[in-house]
Amino acid sequence: MRRRLSTVLAALVLGLAGTITTATPALAAGETATFTKTSDWGSGWEGKYTITNAGTASISSWRVEFDLPPGTTLGSYWDALLTSSGNHHTFTNREYNGSLAPGASVSFGFLGNGSGAPQNCRINGASCTGGTDPQPGVPGVPGNVRVTGTTASAITLGWNAASGATGYRVYEGTALRTTVTGTSTTFSGLPACTSRTYTVAAYNSVGESARSAPVTGTTTGCQQTDLPRHFLTGYWHNFVNPATELRLSAVPNEYDLVAVAFAEATSTPGAVTFGVDPGLSTALGGYTNAQFKADVTTLKSRGKKVILSVGGEAGRVSVGDSASAANFANSVRSIMTEYGFDGVDIDLENGLNPTYMAQALRSLRGAVGSSLIITMAPQTIDMQSTGGSYFALALSIKDILTVVHTQFYNSGSMLGCDQSAAYSQGNVNFITALTCIQLENGLRPDQVAVGLPAGPGAAGGGIVAPSVVNNALDCLARGTNCGSFRPPRTYPEIRGAMTWSINWDVANGNGFARTVAPHLDTLP
Repeated sequence: MRRRLSTVLAALVLGLAGTITTATPALAAGETATFTKTSDWGSGWEGKYTITNAGTASISSWRVEFDLPPGTTLGSYWDALLTSSGNHHTFTNREYNGSLAPGASVSFGFLGNGSGAPQNCRINGASCTGGTDPQPGVPGVPGNVRVTGTTASAITLGWNAASGATGYRVYEGTALRTTVTGTSTTFSGLPACTSRTYTVAAYNSVGESARSAPVTGTTTGCQQTDLPRHFLTGYWHNFVNPATELRLSAVPNEYDLVAVAFAEATSTPGAVTFGVDPGLSTALGGYTNAQFKADVTTLKSRGKKVILSVGGEAGRVSVGDSASAANFANSVRSIMTEYGFDGVDIDLENGLNPTYMAQALRSLRGAVGSSLIITMAPQTIDMQSTGGSYFALALSIKDILTVVHTQFYNSGSMLGCDQSAAYSQGNVNFITALTCIQLENGLRPDQVAVGLPAGPGAAGGGIVAPSVVNNALDCLARGTNCGSFRPPRTYPEIRGAMTWSINWDVANGNGFARTVAPHLDTLP
Protein backbone atom coordinates (compact mmCIF):
# COMPACT_ATOMS: atom_id res chain seq x y z
CA MET A 1 0.00 0.00 0.00
CA ARG A 2 1.33 3.45 -0.85
CA ARG A 3 1.66 5.92 2.00
CA ARG A 4 2.34 9.61 2.26
CA LEU A 5 4.42 10.69 5.28
CA SER A 6 3.73 14.05 6.82
CA THR A 7 6.42 16.69 6.82
CA VAL A 8 6.79 16.24 10.56
CA LEU A 9 7.39 12.51 10.23
CA ALA A 10 9.74 13.14 7.35
CA ALA A 11 11.74 15.56 9.47
CA LEU A 12 12.08 12.89 12.14
CA VAL A 13 13.34 10.41 9.58
CA LEU A 14 15.77 12.94 8.18
CA GLY A 15 17.17 13.42 11.63
CA LEU A 16 18.30 9.80 11.81
CA ALA A 17 22.00 9.31 11.27
CA GLY A 18 23.63 6.60 9.23
CA THR A 19 22.61 4.58 6.20
CA ILE A 20 20.84 1.28 5.64
CA THR A 21 22.71 -1.58 7.21
CA THR A 22 21.03 -4.32 5.19
CA ALA A 23 23.33 -5.20 2.30
CA THR A 24 21.86 -4.93 -1.17
CA PRO A 25 23.63 -6.95 -3.85
CA ALA A 26 25.18 -5.17 -6.78
CA LEU A 27 23.44 -5.43 -10.16
CA ALA A 28 24.04 -8.84 -11.62
CA ALA A 29 24.66 -9.79 -15.24
CA GLY A 30 21.71 -8.74 -17.39
CA GLU A 31 20.50 -6.24 -14.78
CA THR A 32 20.29 -2.63 -15.94
CA ALA A 33 18.25 0.13 -14.36
CA THR A 34 17.56 3.79 -15.02
CA PHE A 35 16.55 6.51 -12.60
CA THR A 36 14.69 9.33 -14.34
CA LYS A 37 12.54 12.32 -13.45
CA THR A 38 9.05 11.75 -14.87
CA SER A 39 6.95 14.51 -13.31
CA ASP A 40 7.79 18.01 -12.10
CA TRP A 41 6.19 19.29 -8.89
CA GLY A 42 7.83 22.70 -8.72
CA SER A 43 11.20 24.34 -8.99
CA GLY A 44 14.46 22.50 -8.75
CA TRP A 45 14.58 18.80 -8.05
CA GLU A 46 11.06 18.35 -6.60
CA GLY A 47 9.06 15.78 -8.46
CA LYS A 48 8.40 12.13 -9.16
CA TYR A 49 11.25 9.82 -10.12
CA THR A 50 10.95 6.43 -11.75
CA ILE A 51 13.20 3.39 -11.55
CA THR A 52 12.90 1.16 -14.60
CA ASN A 53 14.47 -2.24 -15.08
CA ALA A 54 15.99 -1.81 -18.51
CA GLY A 55 17.79 -5.14 -18.49
CA THR A 56 16.93 -8.72 -19.31
CA ALA A 57 16.91 -10.15 -15.77
CA SER A 58 14.70 -9.38 -12.78
CA ILE A 59 16.16 -7.20 -10.05
CA SER A 60 15.30 -8.92 -6.82
CA SER A 61 16.32 -6.05 -4.56
CA TRP A 62 17.18 -2.46 -5.40
CA ARG A 63 18.78 0.44 -3.58
CA VAL A 64 18.99 3.99 -4.89
CA GLU A 65 21.53 6.41 -3.45
CA PHE A 66 22.07 10.02 -4.38
CA ASP A 67 23.29 13.35 -3.06
CA LEU A 68 21.45 16.62 -3.07
CA PRO A 69 23.34 19.85 -3.80
CA PRO A 70 24.52 21.76 -0.73
CA GLY A 71 21.88 24.03 0.71
CA THR A 72 18.92 21.89 -0.36
CA THR A 73 16.67 20.15 2.10
CA LEU A 74 14.43 17.15 1.64
CA GLY A 75 10.86 17.60 2.86
CA SER A 76 8.19 14.95 2.51
CA TYR A 77 8.40 11.91 0.27
CA TRP A 78 6.25 8.96 -0.76
CA ASP A 79 6.50 5.33 -1.78
CA ALA A 80 9.92 4.47 -0.39
CA LEU A 81 11.85 4.00 2.82
CA LEU A 82 14.47 6.70 3.38
CA THR A 83 17.59 6.98 5.47
CA SER A 84 19.72 10.08 5.34
CA SER A 85 23.14 11.24 6.36
CA GLY A 86 23.70 14.88 5.59
CA ASN A 87 22.82 15.40 1.94
CA HIS A 88 23.19 11.69 1.14
CA HIS A 89 19.91 9.81 0.82
CA THR A 90 19.09 6.15 0.28
CA PHE A 91 15.85 4.52 -0.88
CA THR A 92 15.19 0.79 -1.00
CA ASN A 93 12.42 -1.53 -2.13
CA ARG A 94 11.42 -2.61 1.35
CA GLU A 95 7.93 -1.27 0.77
CA TYR A 96 7.50 -3.31 -2.39
CA ASN A 97 6.88 -7.02 -2.58
CA GLY A 98 8.57 -9.10 -5.21
CA SER A 99 11.27 -8.30 -7.70
CA LEU A 100 11.42 -5.68 -10.43
CA ALA A 101 10.88 -7.59 -13.68
CA PRO A 102 12.46 -6.54 -17.00
CA GLY A 103 10.60 -3.50 -18.28
CA ALA A 104 8.84 -2.93 -14.96
CA SER A 105 8.98 0.42 -13.18
CA VAL A 106 8.42 1.79 -9.70
CA SER A 107 8.10 5.45 -8.78
CA PHE A 108 8.64 7.63 -5.73
CA GLY A 109 8.82 11.38 -5.19
CA PHE A 110 10.20 14.16 -3.04
CA LEU A 111 9.24 17.59 -1.83
CA GLY A 112 11.66 20.05 -0.29
CA ASN A 113 13.49 23.32 -0.66
CA GLY A 114 16.31 24.45 -2.89
CA SER A 115 17.38 24.09 -6.48
CA GLY A 116 19.46 21.74 -8.50
CA ALA A 117 18.92 18.01 -8.90
CA PRO A 118 19.98 14.71 -7.38
CA GLN A 119 23.67 14.04 -8.00
CA ASN A 120 25.97 10.98 -7.93
CA CYS A 121 23.05 8.62 -8.52
CA ARG A 122 23.69 4.92 -8.00
CA ILE A 123 21.40 1.88 -8.28
CA ASN A 124 22.87 -1.09 -6.40
CA GLY A 125 26.24 0.56 -6.64
CA ALA A 126 26.11 1.05 -10.43
CA SER A 127 25.81 4.49 -11.98
CA CYS A 128 22.26 5.27 -13.09
CA THR A 129 21.05 7.65 -15.73
CA GLY A 130 18.69 10.55 -15.19
CA GLY A 131 18.19 12.58 -12.07
CA THR A 132 20.27 15.47 -13.38
CA ASP A 133 17.66 17.54 -15.22
CA PRO A 134 15.96 19.99 -12.87
CA GLN A 135 12.98 20.33 -15.19
CA PRO A 136 11.08 17.64 -17.13
CA GLY A 137 11.37 17.36 -20.86
CA VAL A 138 8.49 17.27 -23.33
CA PRO A 139 5.84 14.91 -21.90
CA GLY A 140 5.07 11.50 -23.27
CA VAL A 141 2.29 10.79 -25.75
CA PRO A 142 -1.12 10.11 -24.15
CA GLY A 143 -1.97 6.44 -24.44
CA ASN A 144 -5.18 4.50 -25.07
CA VAL A 145 -7.17 7.43 -26.43
CA ARG A 146 -10.70 6.10 -26.70
CA VAL A 147 -14.35 6.99 -27.05
CA THR A 148 -15.95 6.41 -23.66
CA GLY A 149 -19.48 7.52 -24.45
CA THR A 150 -21.79 8.96 -27.10
CA THR A 151 -25.23 10.52 -27.22
CA ALA A 152 -27.23 12.01 -30.07
CA SER A 153 -25.34 15.28 -29.60
CA ALA A 154 -22.08 14.50 -27.79
CA ILE A 155 -18.89 12.42 -27.93
CA THR A 156 -16.82 11.78 -24.78
CA LEU A 157 -13.15 10.87 -24.96
CA GLY A 158 -10.80 9.44 -22.36
CA TRP A 159 -7.07 8.64 -22.34
CA ASN A 160 -4.27 7.50 -20.07
CA ALA A 161 -2.18 10.13 -18.31
CA ALA A 162 1.12 11.00 -19.97
CA SER A 163 4.30 11.28 -17.91
CA GLY A 164 5.40 14.85 -17.36
CA ALA A 165 2.14 16.38 -18.56
CA THR A 166 0.53 19.44 -17.01
CA GLY A 167 -2.37 19.41 -19.47
CA TYR A 168 -3.74 18.02 -22.72
CA ARG A 169 -4.76 19.48 -26.07
CA VAL A 170 -7.41 17.74 -28.15
CA TYR A 171 -7.37 18.24 -31.90
CA GLU A 172 -9.87 17.56 -34.68
CA GLY A 173 -7.69 17.34 -37.76
CA THR A 174 -5.31 20.29 -37.45
CA ALA A 175 -7.75 22.39 -35.42
CA LEU A 176 -7.35 22.65 -31.64
CA ARG A 177 -10.76 21.93 -30.12
CA THR A 178 -10.11 22.08 -26.38
CA THR A 179 -7.44 22.19 -23.67
CA VAL A 180 -7.95 20.31 -20.40
CA THR A 181 -5.93 19.33 -17.36
CA GLY A 182 -7.69 16.00 -16.79
CA THR A 183 -7.77 12.85 -18.88
CA SER A 184 -11.21 13.18 -20.42
CA THR A 185 -13.36 15.66 -22.30
CA THR A 186 -16.80 15.86 -23.89
CA PHE A 187 -17.71 17.58 -27.14
CA SER A 188 -21.35 18.66 -27.08
CA GLY A 189 -23.70 20.31 -29.53
CA LEU A 190 -22.92 17.87 -32.36
CA PRO A 191 -25.51 16.77 -34.91
CA ALA A 192 -27.00 13.30 -34.61
CA CYS A 193 -25.21 10.51 -36.47
CA THR A 194 -22.06 12.58 -37.00
CA SER A 195 -18.53 11.21 -36.92
CA ARG A 196 -15.56 13.16 -35.59
CA THR A 197 -11.91 12.09 -35.46
CA TYR A 198 -9.67 13.35 -32.66
CA THR A 199 -6.05 13.17 -31.53
CA VAL A 200 -4.66 14.13 -28.11
CA ALA A 201 -1.31 15.70 -27.24
CA ALA A 202 0.18 16.31 -23.79
CA TYR A 203 2.00 19.53 -22.93
CA ASN A 204 4.04 21.14 -20.17
CA SER A 205 6.26 24.18 -19.79
CA VAL A 206 8.86 22.68 -22.12
CA GLY A 207 6.58 21.86 -25.04
CA GLU A 208 3.99 19.56 -26.54
CA SER A 209 4.21 15.83 -27.17
CA ALA A 210 3.54 14.11 -30.43
CA ARG A 211 -0.14 13.47 -31.00
CA SER A 212 -1.82 10.20 -30.17
CA ALA A 213 -3.20 7.77 -32.67
CA PRO A 214 -6.52 9.13 -34.02
CA VAL A 215 -9.81 7.89 -32.65
CA THR A 216 -13.21 8.31 -34.30
CA GLY A 217 -16.53 8.62 -32.52
CA THR A 218 -20.04 8.84 -33.97
CA THR A 219 -23.02 10.38 -32.25
CA THR A 220 -26.13 8.27 -31.95
CA GLY A 221 -29.37 8.92 -33.81
CA CYS A 222 -28.39 7.34 -37.12
CA GLN A 223 -31.29 6.07 -39.17
CA GLN A 224 -31.55 2.36 -39.98
CA THR A 225 -28.41 1.20 -38.24
CA ASP A 226 -29.08 -2.28 -39.65
CA LEU A 227 -28.07 -0.98 -43.09
CA PRO A 228 -24.33 -1.09 -43.89
CA ARG A 229 -22.28 2.03 -43.23
CA HIS A 230 -21.82 2.31 -47.01
CA PHE A 231 -24.34 0.54 -49.23
CA LEU A 232 -25.43 0.04 -52.81
CA THR A 233 -29.01 0.76 -53.90
CA GLY A 234 -30.53 -0.48 -57.15
CA TYR A 235 -33.96 -0.08 -58.76
CA TRP A 236 -35.86 -3.18 -59.88
CA HIS A 237 -38.28 -2.76 -62.79
CA ASN A 238 -41.91 -3.65 -62.30
CA PHE A 239 -42.45 -3.21 -66.04
CA VAL A 240 -41.04 -4.37 -69.35
CA ASN A 241 -38.45 -2.40 -71.34
CA PRO A 242 -35.33 -3.31 -73.36
CA ALA A 243 -33.44 -4.20 -70.16
CA THR A 244 -33.44 -7.72 -68.72
CA GLU A 245 -36.62 -8.82 -66.97
CA LEU A 246 -35.97 -10.77 -63.78
CA ARG A 247 -37.79 -11.95 -60.73
CA LEU A 248 -37.10 -10.00 -57.59
CA SER A 249 -35.33 -12.99 -56.03
CA ALA A 250 -32.85 -12.94 -58.93
CA VAL A 251 -31.42 -9.55 -57.88
CA PRO A 252 -27.62 -9.95 -57.61
CA ASN A 253 -26.28 -10.22 -54.10
CA GLU A 254 -24.15 -7.07 -54.38
CA TYR A 255 -27.21 -4.87 -53.84
CA ASP A 256 -28.00 -3.96 -50.24
CA LEU A 257 -31.16 -1.92 -50.82
CA VAL A 258 -33.65 -2.74 -53.59
CA ALA A 259 -36.17 -0.09 -54.65
CA VAL A 260 -39.15 -1.58 -56.48
CA ALA A 261 -40.23 0.80 -59.26
CA PHE A 262 -42.99 1.93 -59.12
CA ALA A 263 -46.17 2.40 -57.13
CA GLU A 264 -48.83 4.14 -59.19
CA ALA A 265 -51.40 6.86 -58.53
CA THR A 266 -55.07 6.03 -58.04
CA SER A 267 -58.17 8.11 -58.56
CA THR A 268 -58.03 9.05 -54.87
CA PRO A 269 -55.79 12.14 -54.42
CA GLY A 270 -52.47 11.14 -52.85
CA ALA A 271 -53.24 7.43 -52.66
CA VAL A 272 -51.05 4.86 -54.45
CA THR A 273 -51.43 1.23 -55.44
CA PHE A 274 -49.07 -1.60 -56.31
CA GLY A 275 -49.14 -5.03 -57.93
CA VAL A 276 -47.00 -7.01 -60.33
CA ASP A 277 -47.31 -5.38 -63.73
CA PRO A 278 -49.32 -7.64 -66.11
CA GLY A 279 -46.77 -7.23 -68.89
CA LEU A 280 -43.92 -8.23 -66.58
CA SER A 281 -45.93 -11.15 -65.27
CA THR A 282 -46.36 -12.44 -68.80
CA ALA A 283 -42.69 -11.87 -69.69
CA LEU A 284 -41.63 -13.91 -66.66
CA GLY A 285 -43.99 -16.77 -67.45
CA GLY A 286 -46.73 -15.86 -65.03
CA TYR A 287 -45.08 -14.00 -62.16
CA THR A 288 -47.81 -13.51 -59.54
CA ASN A 289 -48.25 -11.18 -56.60
CA ALA A 290 -47.88 -14.17 -54.29
CA GLN A 291 -44.55 -15.09 -55.89
CA PHE A 292 -43.40 -11.49 -55.65
CA LYS A 293 -44.25 -11.42 -51.94
CA ALA A 294 -42.31 -14.64 -51.44
CA ASP A 295 -39.36 -13.07 -53.24
CA VAL A 296 -39.47 -10.05 -50.93
CA THR A 297 -39.18 -12.48 -48.03
CA THR A 298 -36.30 -14.24 -49.78
CA LEU A 299 -34.32 -11.03 -50.25
CA LYS A 300 -34.89 -10.01 -46.66
CA SER A 301 -33.70 -13.43 -45.50
CA ARG A 302 -30.43 -12.60 -47.28
CA GLY A 303 -30.07 -9.44 -45.21
CA LYS A 304 -31.36 -7.09 -47.93
CA LYS A 305 -33.85 -4.26 -47.56
CA VAL A 306 -36.71 -3.86 -50.06
CA ILE A 307 -38.61 -0.59 -50.42
CA LEU A 308 -41.42 0.72 -52.63
CA SER A 309 -40.53 3.56 -54.98
CA VAL A 310 -43.27 6.08 -55.74
CA GLY A 311 -43.25 8.13 -58.93
CA GLY A 312 -40.76 7.79 -61.74
CA GLU A 313 -40.61 9.76 -64.95
CA ALA A 314 -44.24 8.99 -65.83
CA GLY A 315 -45.54 9.06 -62.26
CA ARG A 316 -48.39 11.43 -61.45
CA VAL A 317 -48.72 11.01 -57.69
CA SER A 318 -49.70 14.34 -56.13
CA VAL A 319 -49.73 15.20 -52.44
CA GLY A 320 -50.86 18.79 -52.17
CA ASP A 321 -53.00 19.06 -49.05
CA SER A 322 -53.61 17.40 -45.70
CA ALA A 323 -56.22 15.01 -47.07
CA SER A 324 -53.97 13.71 -49.84
CA ALA A 325 -51.07 13.48 -47.36
CA ALA A 326 -53.20 11.21 -45.18
CA ASN A 327 -54.22 9.15 -48.24
CA PHE A 328 -50.60 8.75 -49.27
CA ALA A 329 -49.47 7.62 -45.80
CA ASN A 330 -52.36 5.22 -45.34
CA SER A 331 -52.02 3.62 -48.79
CA VAL A 332 -48.24 3.19 -48.52
CA ARG A 333 -48.64 1.71 -45.05
CA SER A 334 -51.21 -0.76 -46.38
CA ILE A 335 -48.94 -1.83 -49.26
CA MET A 336 -45.96 -2.21 -46.91
CA THR A 337 -47.99 -4.47 -44.67
CA GLU A 338 -49.27 -6.60 -47.56
CA TYR A 339 -45.97 -7.05 -49.42
CA GLY A 340 -43.40 -6.77 -46.64
CA PHE A 341 -41.67 -3.60 -47.84
CA ASP A 342 -39.21 -1.91 -45.45
CA GLY A 343 -39.88 1.64 -46.53
CA VAL A 344 -40.64 4.09 -49.30
CA ASP A 345 -38.65 5.93 -51.96
CA ILE A 346 -39.82 9.33 -53.22
CA ASP A 347 -39.05 9.63 -56.93
CA LEU A 348 -41.52 12.29 -58.03
CA GLU A 349 -39.98 13.78 -61.15
CA ASN A 350 -42.96 16.01 -61.93
CA GLY A 351 -42.84 18.17 -58.84
CA LEU A 352 -43.83 17.83 -55.19
CA ASN A 353 -45.13 19.92 -52.34
CA PRO A 354 -42.53 19.69 -49.55
CA THR A 355 -44.94 20.74 -46.81
CA TYR A 356 -47.57 18.08 -47.41
CA MET A 357 -45.16 15.35 -48.49
CA ALA A 358 -43.30 15.91 -45.22
CA GLN A 359 -46.62 15.64 -43.42
CA ALA A 360 -47.35 12.36 -45.21
CA LEU A 361 -43.94 10.89 -44.44
CA ARG A 362 -44.10 11.86 -40.78
CA SER A 363 -47.50 10.26 -40.52
CA LEU A 364 -46.12 7.09 -42.11
CA ARG A 365 -43.16 7.14 -39.75
CA GLY A 366 -45.52 7.44 -36.81
CA ALA A 367 -47.42 4.37 -37.98
CA VAL A 368 -44.38 2.21 -38.86
CA GLY A 369 -41.80 3.33 -36.33
CA SER A 370 -38.07 4.01 -36.46
CA SER A 371 -37.38 1.02 -38.73
CA LEU A 372 -39.00 2.88 -41.66
CA ILE A 373 -36.56 3.52 -44.50
CA ILE A 374 -37.18 6.79 -46.34
CA THR A 375 -35.14 7.51 -49.46
CA MET A 376 -35.37 10.12 -52.18
CA ALA A 377 -34.22 10.10 -55.80
CA PRO A 378 -34.35 13.70 -57.03
CA GLN A 379 -33.11 14.84 -60.40
CA THR A 380 -29.89 16.86 -60.42
CA ILE A 381 -31.70 20.17 -60.88
CA ASP A 382 -33.86 19.44 -57.82
CA MET A 383 -30.84 19.57 -55.50
CA GLN A 384 -29.15 22.70 -56.85
CA SER A 385 -30.53 24.94 -54.11
CA THR A 386 -31.97 24.56 -50.62
CA GLY A 387 -34.86 26.66 -51.89
CA GLY A 388 -35.93 23.91 -54.28
CA SER A 389 -38.86 21.76 -53.23
CA TYR A 390 -36.90 18.49 -53.10
CA PHE A 391 -34.04 19.96 -51.08
CA ALA A 392 -36.54 21.67 -48.77
CA LEU A 393 -38.30 18.34 -48.20
CA ALA A 394 -35.02 16.58 -47.42
CA LEU A 395 -34.04 19.19 -44.86
CA SER A 396 -37.47 19.27 -43.26
CA ILE A 397 -37.44 15.50 -42.61
CA LYS A 398 -33.72 15.26 -41.89
CA ASP A 399 -34.39 13.62 -38.53
CA ILE A 400 -36.20 10.66 -40.17
CA LEU A 401 -34.57 10.63 -43.63
CA THR A 402 -32.35 7.67 -44.55
CA VAL A 403 -30.63 8.79 -47.74
CA VAL A 404 -30.93 10.98 -50.83
CA HIS A 405 -29.44 9.39 -53.95
CA THR A 406 -29.55 12.14 -56.56
CA GLN A 407 -29.74 11.19 -60.24
CA PHE A 408 -26.49 12.58 -61.64
CA TYR A 409 -27.57 11.90 -65.22
CA ASN A 410 -30.00 13.07 -67.89
CA SER A 411 -29.05 16.65 -67.11
CA GLY A 412 -26.99 19.33 -68.80
CA SER A 413 -24.16 21.31 -67.26
CA MET A 414 -24.65 22.42 -63.65
CA LEU A 415 -22.94 24.64 -61.10
CA GLY A 416 -21.17 22.84 -58.27
CA CYS A 417 -20.81 23.87 -54.65
CA ASP A 418 -17.95 26.21 -55.55
CA GLN A 419 -20.40 28.22 -57.73
CA SER A 420 -17.46 29.12 -59.95
CA ALA A 421 -17.94 26.90 -62.97
CA ALA A 422 -20.52 24.82 -64.78
CA TYR A 423 -19.62 21.15 -64.80
CA SER A 424 -20.66 18.84 -67.62
CA GLN A 425 -22.31 15.55 -66.76
CA GLY A 426 -20.54 12.26 -67.27
CA ASN A 427 -17.32 12.72 -65.27
CA VAL A 428 -15.95 12.73 -61.74
CA ASN A 429 -16.07 16.53 -61.45
CA PHE A 430 -19.81 16.62 -62.10
CA ILE A 431 -20.53 13.95 -59.49
CA THR A 432 -18.34 15.40 -56.75
CA ALA A 433 -19.08 19.09 -57.31
CA LEU A 434 -22.84 18.54 -57.25
CA THR A 435 -22.79 16.07 -54.35
CA CYS A 436 -20.85 18.72 -52.45
CA ILE A 437 -23.88 21.04 -52.63
CA GLN A 438 -25.88 18.65 -50.46
CA LEU A 439 -22.99 17.93 -48.11
CA GLU A 440 -22.28 21.61 -47.49
CA ASN A 441 -25.88 22.73 -47.18
CA GLY A 442 -27.42 20.78 -44.37
CA LEU A 443 -27.60 17.06 -45.10
CA ARG A 444 -25.42 14.71 -43.10
CA PRO A 445 -22.90 12.74 -45.16
CA ASP A 446 -24.62 9.49 -44.14
CA GLN A 447 -27.76 10.85 -45.85
CA VAL A 448 -26.07 11.46 -49.21
CA ALA A 449 -25.38 8.95 -51.99
CA VAL A 450 -24.48 9.30 -55.66
CA GLY A 451 -26.83 7.97 -58.34
CA LEU A 452 -25.56 6.90 -61.76
CA PRO A 453 -26.81 4.84 -64.72
CA ALA A 454 -25.83 1.19 -64.83
CA GLY A 455 -24.50 1.45 -68.37
CA PRO A 456 -25.61 1.76 -71.98
CA GLY A 457 -29.37 2.03 -72.40
CA ALA A 458 -30.01 3.06 -68.81
CA ALA A 459 -30.01 6.82 -69.44
CA GLY A 460 -29.85 9.36 -72.22
CA GLY A 461 -26.79 11.11 -70.80
CA GLY A 462 -24.38 11.04 -67.88
CA ILE A 463 -23.31 7.41 -68.25
CA VAL A 464 -19.88 6.81 -66.72
CA ALA A 465 -17.69 3.76 -66.22
CA PRO A 466 -18.18 2.19 -62.77
CA SER A 467 -14.55 3.06 -62.02
CA VAL A 468 -15.49 6.74 -62.28
CA VAL A 469 -18.15 6.18 -59.61
CA ASN A 470 -15.45 4.68 -57.39
CA ASN A 471 -13.17 7.65 -58.04
CA ALA A 472 -15.96 10.04 -57.07
CA LEU A 473 -16.57 8.12 -53.84
CA ASP A 474 -12.83 8.18 -53.07
CA CYS A 475 -12.69 11.92 -53.70
CA LEU A 476 -15.63 12.57 -51.37
CA ALA A 477 -14.61 10.13 -48.64
CA ARG A 478 -10.82 10.37 -48.74
CA GLY A 479 -9.85 13.33 -50.91
CA THR A 480 -8.14 11.04 -53.43
CA ASN A 481 -8.78 10.29 -57.12
CA CYS A 482 -10.45 13.68 -57.60
CA GLY A 483 -10.60 15.52 -60.89
CA SER A 484 -9.91 19.23 -61.15
CA PHE A 485 -12.64 19.92 -58.58
CA ARG A 486 -11.71 19.17 -54.98
CA PRO A 487 -14.34 19.38 -52.22
CA PRO A 488 -13.56 21.73 -49.32
CA ARG A 489 -13.26 18.77 -46.94
CA THR A 490 -13.65 15.00 -46.90
CA TYR A 491 -16.83 13.14 -45.98
CA PRO A 492 -15.89 9.64 -44.78
CA GLU A 493 -19.52 8.92 -43.85
CA ILE A 494 -20.76 9.34 -47.45
CA ARG A 495 -23.48 6.70 -47.60
CA GLY A 496 -22.85 5.02 -50.93
CA ALA A 497 -24.17 4.75 -54.46
CA MET A 498 -27.37 4.09 -56.37
CA THR A 499 -27.89 2.88 -59.90
CA TRP A 500 -30.70 2.93 -62.39
CA SER A 501 -31.14 0.11 -62.62
CA ILE A 502 -30.57 -3.46 -61.51
CA ASN A 503 -32.21 -4.67 -64.72
CA TRP A 504 -29.93 -2.55 -66.89
CA ASP A 505 -26.91 -3.66 -64.86
CA VAL A 506 -27.81 -7.32 -65.47
CA ALA A 507 -28.31 -6.56 -69.15
CA ASN A 508 -24.80 -5.04 -69.23
CA GLY A 509 -23.08 -7.91 -67.44
CA ASN A 510 -23.41 -6.71 -63.81
CA GLY A 511 -20.37 -4.47 -64.22
CA PHE A 512 -21.75 -1.68 -62.03
CA ALA A 513 -22.56 -3.80 -58.99
CA ARG A 514 -19.45 -5.96 -59.28
CA THR A 515 -17.22 -2.88 -59.42
CA VAL A 516 -18.89 -0.44 -57.04
CA ALA A 517 -20.18 -2.75 -54.29
CA PRO A 518 -16.78 -4.16 -53.25
CA HIS A 519 -15.28 -0.67 -53.41
CA LEU A 520 -17.87 0.61 -50.95
CA ASP A 521 -16.52 -1.89 -48.44
CA THR A 522 -13.10 -0.20 -48.61
CA LEU A 523 -14.34 3.28 -47.73
CA PRO A 524 -13.53 4.66 -44.27
